[in-house]
Amino acid sequence: MKINGNMVTVSFDTPVMQNEVAYIRHGDERLKSEIIRVRGNLAEMQVYEATTGLKIGEDVEFTGELLSIELGPGMLGQIYDGLQNPLPEIAEQCGFFLQRGVYVTGLPESKTWEFTPLKKPGERVKAGDKIGFVEEKIFRHYCLVPFTLTGNYNLVSIENAGRFTIRQPVAQVKDQDGKIHPVFLSQTWPVKIPIQAYAERLKPGEPLVTKMRLIDSLFPVALGGTYCIPGPFGAGKTVLQQLISRHADVDIVIIAACGERAGEIVETLRTFPAITDPRTNRPLSDRTVIICNTSSMPVAARESSVYTAVTIAEYYRQMGLNVLLLADSTSRWAQAMREMSGRLEEIPGEEAFPAYLESRIASFYERAGMVRLHDGSTGSVTIGGAVSPAGGNFEEPVTQATLKVVGAFHGLSRSRSDARRYPAIDPLISWSKYRSFIDEEQKERGQGILRKGNDIAQMMKVVGEEGTSLHDYVNFLKAEFFDFVYLQQNAFDPVDEATSRERQIYIFDFIHRIIETEFVFGNKDEALRFFQQLRQLFRGWNSTPWQSDEFTKTEREIRAFLLVRSKDGGHV
Repeated sequence: MKINGNMVTVSFDTPVMQNEVAYIRHGDERLKSEIIRVRGNLAEMQVYEATTGLKIGEDVEFTGELLSIELGPGMLGQIYDGLQNPLPEIAEQCGFFLQRGVYVTGLPESKTWEFTPLKKPGERVKAGDKIGFVEEKIFRHYCLVPFTLTGNYNLVSIENAGRFTIRQPVAQVKDQDGKIHPVFLSQTWPVKIPIQAYAERLKPGEPLVTKMRLIDSLFPVALGGTYCIPGPFGAGKTVLQQLISRHADVDIVIIAACGERAGEIVETLRTFPAITDPRTNRPLSDRTVIICNTSSMPVAARESSVYTAVTIAEYYRQMGLNVLLLADSTSRWAQAMREMSGRLEEIPGEEAFPAYLESRIASFYERAGMVRLHDGSTGSVTIGGAVSPAGGNFEEPVTQATLKVVGAFHGLSRSRSDARRYPAIDPLISWSKYRSFIDEEQKERGQGILRKGNDIAQMMKVVGEEGTSLHDYVNFLKAEFFDFVYLQQNAFDPVDEATSRERQIYIFDFIHRIIETEFVFGNKDEALRFFQQLRQLFRGWNSTPWQSDEFTKTEREIRAFLLVRSKDGGHV
């Protein structure tokens, strides 16, 4: 045995395979590891625990199984580590300081679930088919034919409605060779292999409504699509992800806290159970799963946390649900790969990251997508990854590798964050390949006025306000007005923190007409005062409930205010 940090090299005399799980025996402890390279009779393993105290000559137990998790009822509302150990249960056993080598089953084994069958004996089934369901939180959690089975099977028997644990079989299926396979409420699946028990993979097209105006209107995300949020520390990535997880039109939210600071993760753990889900008026945690892996936990576990999260997401997708996976931050995951690559003495790529960095990142985001299941229903996994480039440098390898594979780029800006313009997504550098529900011509006009306003602002830094024409100055004020009243949202306002699709379409059309309108001003001071007053009216309008009497009244006030300055008394 050779020990190098969290990488251990062991010799073996029985067959082993890549990604096989092994346990290192150290006294009464069993430390979980994964084989990442095999050379001759030596296996190099990454250990998911601290390796302090390990010695040459320790026994190693090979399991013959890939790194897997158990999928079934009981996951919603849970807080797991990267290996699917429920952290609250481990805390009950170990106290505040988690002990290494302590593993707990990911699902409650003794809890009984009320099973309702959906099929009858004699029916033909295949992997991923729904044969029954149990009620979990607010969803029907379907019992699925194991994903490991290939081809068609005959349903030999199925239990009547009743209460069962995840260890009791609820059905039996027979293959073409006559072999009987039991079906349980839960099943095991290796995390690094995508679940593909569906009929067809579809191209993402339908917009995912996050209710963040800047995202939905200008840089949309599609259901089953991918996007990334790179930005410097303190630019608001975590808050933005929490807002999206609360308000996005999806069924399940999975948060993979991958190597983030403990303080941020503690805030998430404290906040989510106390937040009321606006869709169900129940705790938001009823439809979330949190994979918690802080920067103080073993580095190797960061990799497993990302794969565990996406496997759980694919599992709920197989039930016809729309799942949103938020990974924060993939930079920490890449740093774990870099550290392990260095210990393996591989030839380094740019900034010492492994040469296979791009393919690993691509293979993760490729597990997003919308699929049509065997019963005709659809499900989706949308992946949003936060990236934390050092110094906010978007040219570094992790950001660049991510940009090559995602469908939308929401670049956070330090200057916008410092100016308290939230969300701090820079509309001048961000982009999306997906189609918005906003009219394309209006969207381009909105982005155009932002670019023009920025150009004028840069010019004003050189020649001053007095060196700018009134026409250019009005365009600058229109761009600032659009930015302040539409692109920015107040997360502390119960109305403004989330804007519905219908309201976004209506307000964007209204603002588009303001941008297109020619206004009459005697001088720049008049123009400045006009847009300052208009901004205040709009700010108040943003805080009024959609289609309420107050909303209609404020709209009339804004229209009357605009009429005074519009050229020829034109209609706005």
